Amino acid sequence: MGPGTKVLESGAVTAIALSADHTTVAGGHANGNIFTWEIAKPARPFLEVQPSGQWRSEARKVDGHVPGVAIVHLGFLGVRHTALVSADDRGMAFSHLASRGMGAVARNVKSTRILGRYPSDLASTDHPRKPSSVLAFSPLPLGNVEQSTDALGLVAMLTPYLLVIVSTTPIAQTQHKAVRPKQVAAHGAMSAALAWFPAVKLKPNVLKPSGPASRAKLVYCWSNVLTVLDVIEVQASEPGEDDKPPSLSFRSRSRWRAEEAIVAVQWLGRSVLGVLTITQQLIILEDGTLRVTDTSDLLKKQIYHSDLFSRQLHTLIEQLDENDASMHGVVADAFYMSFRSYKGRLFILGASDVSIGILSNWADRLLALMEEGDFIAAIQLATSYYNGKADTVTVGLPDDDTSRHALVREKLLEMMSASLKYAFGRNQKASTERMEKPQLEELAAACLVACISIGDTEFLFEDAYTWYEDGSCVGLFLAILEPYILDGQISSVPPVVVKSLVTHYTALGLDSRLEELICHLDTATMDIDQITTLCKRHYLYDALIYVWNRALGDYITPLVDLFHLVKIQEGQTSNTDGTASSLASVNAAKMFPYLSYVLTSKIYPTGDELLEQEALKAKAEIYSFLFSGKTIVWPKQGGMPILTRGEQTEEPPFPYLRLILDFDAPSFLSTLNVVFEDSFLNHASDRMVNGGASVSADKNLAPGLAVNRQYIVSILLEVMVAAKYPLEDTIYLDMFIARNISKFPQFILLSGTSLHRVLIGLCNYPSQEIAEDCQLSVEYLLSMYHPPDLDTLVPMFVNARFYRVLKSIYKSEKRYAQLLQTCFEDQENQEAVFECIAYCLRTKTGLDERQLREVRSVIIKYARDLVEIDTKDAASTIANYAPDLHEMLLDALDEGSYDQYVYLQTILEPQSKSFEELERQPRGPDHRLVEKYVRVMCEFEPHHVNDYIERLKGGDLRLEEVLPALESNGVVDAAVVLMAREGHVREGMERLVKHLGTLEAALLGLIGGSTNNSSTTNSEDDISELLESLRRHSGVGIWLAQGQSKAALQSVSVMKPRKRLDPSTKQELSAEEILWLDLIDAIVHITRNVSAAVSPNSNNANDVESPPLSAPVPADTLTIVTSLRAIVQQAFTALLTRSTEARGTPSEHANLSFLRILRAFLTRASLASPSLSDLREVLAAIFSAYSYEESLLGLANQLLDKDLFVHVSDATVLRRRGWRPRGQICEGCGKRVWGPGAGGSIWDEWQRRNEEDEQRETARTVENRGRETERSHKSKGKAVAGSDAGARTDGAHRIHQANGADEDADPPGRKEENLAPLVLFSCRHIFHRNCLQQLQDKDGDDDDGPASHDTGGPEFRCAVCA
Repeated sequence: MGPGTKVLESGAVTAIALSADHTTVAGGHANGNIFTWEIAKPARPFLEVQPSGQWRSEARKVDGHVPGVAIVHLGFLGVRHTALVSADDRGMAFSHLASRGMGAVARNVKSTRILGRYPSDLASTDHPRKPSSVLAFSPLPLGNVEQSTDALGLVAMLTPYLLVIVSTTPIAQTQHKAVRPKQVAAHGAMSAALAWFPAVKLKPNVLKPSGPASRAKLVYCWSNVLTVLDVIEVQASEPGEDDKPPSLSFRSRSRWRAEEAIVAVQWLGRSVLGVLTITQQLIILEDGTLRVTDTSDLLKKQIYHSDLFSRQLHTLIEQLDENDASMHGVVADAFYMSFRSYKGRLFILGASDVSIGILSNWADRLLALMEEGDFIAAIQLATSYYNGKADTVTVGLPDDDTSRHALVREKLLEMMSASLKYAFGRNQKASTERMEKPQLEELAAACLVACISIGDTEFLFEDAYTWYEDGSCVGLFLAILEPYILDGQISSVPPVVVKSLVTHYTALGLDSRLEELICHLDTATMDIDQITTLCKRHYLYDALIYVWNRALGDYITPLVDLFHLVKIQEGQTSNTDGTASSLASVNAAKMFPYLSYVLTSKIYPTGDELLEQEALKAKAEIYSFLFSGKTIVWPKQGGMPILTRGEQTEEPPFPYLRLILDFDAPSFLSTLNVVFEDSFLNHASDRMVNGGASVSADKNLAPGLAVNRQYIVSILLEVMVAAKYPLEDTIYLDMFIARNISKFPQFILLSGTSLHRVLIGLCNYPSQEIAEDCQLSVEYLLSMYHPPDLDTLVPMFVNARFYRVLKSIYKSEKRYAQLLQTCFEDQENQEAVFECIAYCLRTKTGLDERQLREVRSVIIKYARDLVEIDTKDAASTIANYAPDLHEMLLDALDEGSYDQYVYLQTILEPQSKSFEELERQPRGPDHRLVEKYVRVMCEFEPHHVNDYIERLKGGDLRLEEVLPALESNGVVDAAVVLMAREGHVREGMERLVKHLGTLEAALLGLIGGSTNNSSTTNSEDDISELLESLRRHSGVGIWLAQGQSKAALQSVSVMKPRKRLDPSTKQELSAEEILWLDLIDAIVHITRNVSAAVSPNSNNANDVESPPLSAPVPADTLTIVTSLRAIVQQAFTALLTRSTEARGTPSEHANLSFLRILRAFLTRASLASPSLSDLREVLAAIFSAYSYEESLLGLANQLLDKDLFVHVSDATVLRRRGWRPRGQICEGCGKRVWGPGAGGSIWDEWQRRNEEDEQRETARTVENRGRETERSHKSKGKAVAGSDAGARTDGAHRIHQANGADEDADPPGRKEENLAPLVLFSCRHIFHRNCLQQLQDKDGDDDDGPASHDTGGPEFRCAVCA
């Protein structure tokens, strides 16, 4: 087409379109021309659409493309050959409608702009517009059903910013706009695609036999976001509007996000979408759910794509803002011309070929799996198709279940039949071998699921089971079948399969599992004779009972069969071996759960509920049978008498009840205990008269319907007499009656004699195993029965050890002593003793004197038992309710035992109370208890003794009572504290020094022993412990020497004169100095001796610090020496601190002198050792103490100086900066205080104050210089830091310390009529001082207000903020 025409002058074909009837083709060219051609007449164009020549004119009358702009999109409207729509790469779109004529010359084409603006219009606007282009374009095609939208000529277009849907006829009109969704990936590739799916006719249904029609819909994509849009026609509201064009509504139905940009999209079917991503990945989506059903990689196809839009949109990309998430980073190539669909087929244009693809339907997929030999997967896939769990829409299956089931069912049965033939080698053409066991199991499971899904168990058991039976794989099939039976998915099984189940599971010994399977099957399909025979043969009585009950509604025959087992167990039948007797005994016991289930309206053994009428009939039959007084013939018609004895023996009354009681009376009575809860036994008489008409019509059921609780209890009392039944059985009857008569007193009436007999029987239980049950039964019975002679029963309760019953009786009768004694005797609940003591001795209980004495006597009698139960609880209970009994309970314990310690600790140091609460107690502890506590504490927790003694008050402890225990256990620190508290300070120090000597000897012994012993692990631990003890006792000595007890020091100074050290020393020491001297002398003596012991080769202790290089000092030696030096340094540091405090304060310690003590110490040391070299280390420790104190003080001064400088600097900056008032008027009087019009009084006042400050500063400077001159002559030039202090004091005086005021009061004697000076607060409110004073006086603040810090005047507060 086109040779010899002017088409050759129009440039390349850039767009192409085909008409709906496939007879006309249209082409758009690079220069903007559009030509249409009839395929049958290719000689000349059918229609020519030229660009507009008036696009530059503002008064243009004809629309059209701009010349030289390429057409990128083209399409026909509907079925017309003369109606087209087109779009170019500059973002403009037009509709072209040609009039009818006799050829191309006679036709007139009218173009209408439907999108975009001419370049001349864009240039004339004030605001620049963003570049645009039509990224995707498509007219709505026609469907196979007529719709009102066909006449509108809808066209959908996607630009980088908008989706626009325009109707072209009868006039061009915008129908819908939508902006780009916010879910678009930030800075992704800019791409767009869209595709229409027209309205089509659907299959007919009941509502519309002619067939409904679907709606037209549009799918469009921006970048990675896909949206489906429904087109809905709005019905006309008025009859006259039918001639108007239809009104449309566009509804966004669903949205889906891809992982990458979408470049093309097509409808492969009414509900299937094909999506092509930028990396050429094909994604298949279902329209309804937008679920991905399939994916495929088309990158190898090399799909053709072209860059059509980047040149037009390059400015938009180049202006990319990283912070704008709506912008894109790149413009994707166009793929729309290479990815099209037609009638379900997908056409893909590659670089060198064209590919055509189609979605395979469900049958093709199943056939492909079968051809590959994976028939199990084929069956599973077909089952999923049938159930609607697979992607049915994609594979061409209908949505409705009925149509889909009809299609898949036959195919599924056909595949299963073929698969079974193939699996078991019956397909002669295939010549296959049988499959392995795992594959057969998978095949059986797949067939089971498929048959359950389609509801065809006939194929499962007639075809599939037959294949497995013939292939000797019945066990495999049954194993697969089992879970489906237990889950209830399969309930009906043919008799043949049931027989195989019984045979297979009994052969494996899985009887219980077999019974469970049978009980889950529907009995309607069973062969009753077969199944009952098999169950009896294999002793499957649970299944047998289930079959009789559910299949025939017979509840008596199972009891008859179980009675027969009882007779076998008792040996009443012949030809029974031991195994049969054992099996009979086990299965006969099933009658009790069977009766319990049925008589409470439950199905045995599944536990499901029985229907009301069925349950009523079953209960009536069983009660009538069990409590029948004579032999019954069963079945009623043609049956035999049911005998419980031999044929030659006469049947007793109530034969069946007696048979059960003889077999297992306790189990039967336990069953009745459960049955008595059922409401069937409530109103038997009413039921006979009014209810149960359908059941009571049977005369044989009348006795059963009349049974009630009273009737059952009466018969049991008549039958179970003591002469015929042992005590082991009758005791259970007594328990049964006692428990149920308390539950149902309105239904059971017994005489007092019977109840008294029951009580006596419960007290005489045969074994200890049921003692607790008997006691509980007595409690039940006594809750409603009150015997008149209860005191006569108490001895029986005592002999039976029914302690709970006794407690209840004693408590109700207020016999508190017996109650408490019973609690002690009850070994099962010993903890209740403490609660009982609290109850008896509680004030509100109201015991009289006699009762109190009795209770206390019981406590004393069982004192040892009480503390053995729980020592802590015993101590706290007695402390709360009977504290005077502490001595007796302690005497009951072994003297000095750990229990005594715990007891005393509980009452003297309770964990629940703080020490402050203990000190606030009005009554202090008994000193005897405290002394005993200290003595036992010395043995069990010696390290805690000192802490405890320090918290005691004066008089709580006698020194002579505890001192021997303290000394014997080595608790010297506590002894010293006690001696100091008693005033024996000197004796305490002597005892401490003596103990330090003992520790020294022990330490020297360990050092000597470790030198000779190679194993030093234990020795090192002992040495560390001794060093810690030395440090702790040295601390006690420091505390004692520091004079913590003022009274003790005074007593020492009064009682003892000053002591002379030596005749050669004329200096006398005070009592406190003597204490310091003795302590330091002892510590230094220990340090010197131990240091010499650890380094015997050195001449002095100092050699340890610098040993020769050839003999390194052991680590433990350095540790010992360092620890001792630390103790010496600690002592001297404490002495320095104490002497410094004594010099600084005039007190009783003012005569403490460090130099006197040091001189006395050196004198004493020189007498003990002629060589002062031994004291070198001691002196080094003293100097270290001095150095340590000096360093510490120097460091503190540096820190203080630094902080002071920083704070003073900040304060100076803040003061210089000042505060600016909020306004120019006084907040009190409203007059101007500064600025223009304020007056001169403020300036005069400010000048006067400055002059006074200068005079005061000059006088102070002269005075300070005179003082410095005087001091320089007296102290030889020592500087005094007084001038600065005086200046700071004056400065502080001048700065008012109230909330920001910076002026003082007027000088005395000066009276000012003006309101100056001013007071400015930190909140920036400003006042005249007089105004502020008046406001505070008015509020009453000046009467008792605090004075200012320096001036003595009132402390100002802001009147506005306050």
